Amino acid sequence: MKQFFLLAAVICFGVAAIRFYTSKMSRNGSAPSVLPPEETPLSPEELQARLEGGALLLDVRAQEDFDRGHREGAVCLPLEDIQEDLPLPFAQDTEVFLCSHSGQRSAQAAERLRAMGYSRVVDLGGTAEKENG
Repeated sequence: MKQFFLLAAVICFGVAAIRFYTSKMSRNGSAPSVLPPEETPLSPEELQARLEGGALLLDVRAQEDFDRGHREGAVCLPLEDIQEDLPLPFAQDTEVFLCSHSGQRSAQAAERLRAMGYSRVVDLGGTAEKENG
């Protein structure tokens, strides 16, 4: 009887592991970066509509960099302020768009937020050419 339960437990664990791994795969079989990319690039008008609908646009650069110029509608939340032990001022189901200068910090911020349970995170990447000076 013990062997039956052990076998059942091993099978259940295996099935759970397979489901977890395949849920993390993209359609082409490779692991996605942080979130699946948007089906089509988000136009400035679409982004503005989502922001007006309650989404957030977070610029994860340092405050000094943000003050030198940023995308219209962006709020500064430096990457180093995104930590599991620090509460964030928005709900976990808020749609969050991330940007940084080159895209490196926004990718790291997206990973951190998703690890913290934020499920509606979109990394817009580098926005150097879109800043309004």
